[in-house]
Amino acid sequence: MLRLTVYALLAISSGVASFFITNPTLVNMTAGLSVGLFVPVVDEIAQNWGHIRQLWYSLRYRNRSIRVSTSYLFKIYVDGKYLLIRGSRYRTQFQPVGGVHKVSPQGNAALSAMGVTDDDLIPLDSVSYGDLRVRVPGKQIFQFFRWFDSRQGREDSPWREFQEELLATGILPLDKFPHIMHNYLGREVDRIRYSPWAESLEILVADVYELVPTQKQEDALRQLAATGHPDIVWVSSQQIKRRGAVARQPQTIEISAHSQRIL
Repeated sequence: MLRLTVYALLAISSGVASFFITNPTLVNMTAGLSVGLFVPVVDEIAQNWGHIRQLWYSLRYRNRSIRVSTSYLFKIYVDGKYLLIRGSRYRTQFQPVGGVHKVSPQGNAALSAMGVTDDDLIPLDSVSYGDLRVRVPGKQIFQFFRWFDSRQGREDSPWREFQEELLATGILPLDKFPHIMHNYLGREVDRIRYSPWAESLEILVADVYELVPTQKQEDALRQLAATGHPDIVWVSSQQIKRRGAVARQPQTIEISAHSQRIL
């Protein structure tokens, strides 16, 4: 952001100066400098667009409360099919393995200093305690995401949900998965919108990881697909896009909308 400001000021200054200089050589030099600086300005804007948008939210919605929910999801893909698991709260729905980030005591202190409060939509219990599903004062949105991007005081590994959903439940054998390797595919930050369910403005954030199994782990996943499990489905990308529907067949499962993030 600092580099963007510097580049922009230099480009503007050079452009303005070219209008007041009468020497043709200097005019060409300042105009050329202005055009040359325009390229890095555009590049910096592209790289910092998310931060610019968050800064805009902080100004536009400074007197509003914004619900923010952050999560991480696993793309588990074998033989052309994606593994989805039955939701723990919405049992009729299948979704990617994953869940909401947890916050540490250090993180809670940082959030409290910003005036961030707990969300009241999901009952606070042993499962949801510490979830990063919160209400952020609008004027603190930019600061909140700076804290979130720092990764300090919050969960920074997808292992917990993988262990809780697939290993502790016995769906996958623990001896084959004493640890896992994964690739970070990226982050999706939805544009701010009004949520009738939350009765407030809302921003949803999702980090997406891809499981990179060993050969033994891949074999275990294939065995799971072959033997089946009532809380697991293996589906195609088309079925995920259609929320569980298959052309010319009765719909037997429902797939969450956010499952499309793993495609």
